[in-house]
Amino acid sequence: MFRKGRKRRTGQGVVSVFHFDNSYARLPDRFYASVYPEPVEGPVLLKFNEALARELGVEADYSDPARLAAIFAGNVVPSGAMPLAMAYAGHQFGNFVPQLGDGRAILLGEVVDNQGRRRDIQLKGAGPTPFSRRGDGRAALGPVLREYIVSEAMHALNIPATRALAAVATGEAVQREQVMPGAVFVRVAASHVRVGTFQYFAARGDNDGVRTLADYVIERHYPQLKDEANPYAALLQAVASRQAELIAGWMGIGFIHGVMNTDNMTISGETIDFGPCAFLDEYDPMKVFSSIDQMGRYAYRNQPGIGQWNMARLAECLLPLLDADEEKAVEVANTVLKTFGERFQAAWISVFRQKIGLRTEAEGDGDLVQELLGVMKDGGADFTLAFLRLADCAEGRTAAFLDLFADPVAAAGWLAKWRERLAVEEGPEKERAAAMRLVNPAVIPRNHRIEEAISAALVGDLSLFQRLLQALEKPFEERPEFAVYTDPPKMDQRVTQTFCGT
Repeated sequence: MFRKGRKRRTGQGVVSVFHFDNSYARLPDRFYASVYPEPVEGPVLLKFNEALARELGVEADYSDPARLAAIFAGNVVPSGAMPLAMAYAGHQFGNFVPQLGDGRAILLGEVVDNQGRRRDIQLKGAGPTPFSRRGDGRAALGPVLREYIVSEAMHALNIPATRALAAVATGEAVQREQVMPGAVFVRVAASHVRVGTFQYFAARGDNDGVRTLADYVIERHYPQLKDEANPYAALLQAVASRQAELIAGWMGIGFIHGVMNTDNMTISGETIDFGPCAFLDEYDPMKVFSSIDQMGRYAYRNQPGIGQWNMARLAECLLPLLDADEEKAVEVANTVLKTFGERFQAAWISVFRQKIGLRTEAEGDGDLVQELLGVMKDGGADFTLAFLRLADCAEGRTAAFLDLFADPVAAAGWLAKWRERLAVEEGPEKERAAAMRLVNPAVIPRNHRIEEAISAALVGDLSLFQRLLQALEKPFEERPEFAVYTDPPKMDQRVTQTFCGT
């Protein structure tokens, strides 16, 4: 179905870096297009995640940045690689596009890491593919650094996410709204199968393709489901549960994805694609940063509902597999979709109980959390700092918490209710405070710090990028040397919009 890439790459098959075992490339040809990276003029290694490389079993001379740059830019394709661009469709801001696919990403192959997990190695910005839709297949430096920062921050914050293996400058310019330096991002994922991958085959009436993909996903991500009476219903349930838990995790750290299209929702349950993402400063449930989300579809508060909507689109794809009787298949799907809401609510209250230091469950806990969020919104309190300083309140120190609110009287009123709730629990308060600090970060990748690091990098200074990554390595610790990264932005530092970067 797709044009196959020409195998004319310098150094192809010469370097053994990854121990590839490429299961996706063994699927039928209609699942992808074989395409090789386009070499770049002057690759320079900007950042290499050595710890992750060792985890993946990467065999290379880590002291040779020029060689690493050539590999990670796509100039040298390692032996065993079977480069391809994956086919998928997707709903973009509610509008269905029957063919999207990897327009600027090339999957080199898969490795099994030292924990026995199969993981994709993908180059973003490595040149055009049959899915590029008149695009150049390249990436600009700013979005590459943003994805590196945020993906590694999410990992440190214990949120399932794709990982960053390397960032490479290409030595070439890319034309966007203006001319920008080009770069390649090396992404690691449990897989790149998306809701949109299923939609691609369903839109074509290719039920065999849907079944083949579902069987592949079960084998790769959910092997425990193979013996279920209805493994496809169990698959839908498993994916819905992972997505519900993932989004609850986002809500707990004030993360706004910004572009929750179905082609940006993985079947594995990892956060993927960090283009216009952002983190809350002051709490506002309807906050939107993404410049392309002009109607607020993917606002902070709307994320759980969009997650359920996306799961409904997956359910539509799986209907022919759920039951031969269409009415029964719809009934099965609706049952699973209902459990998404239930699972999200359970995960959400679990996240926020921990954030406010509750050890037990009690009726009214959800109302207590919602009241705090309301006081935070009315008082303009910083989302991250409010929960961080609440841990101080568990030890009797309230000043720093109350100082965050324009109306400290309302905040003090909520504290009184919180203390009443804590009074029914047992255990030392220092232990409570310590537990709260394990889930309430001191450092997040604040929007203004990301922009600051990118702006410096665009003029050749990577020091702020490196420093920000160091601060984010241990987000739950208040380290004096990184105290500035805990602070919210001043008025002149506020970032009000983020951009997709494609």
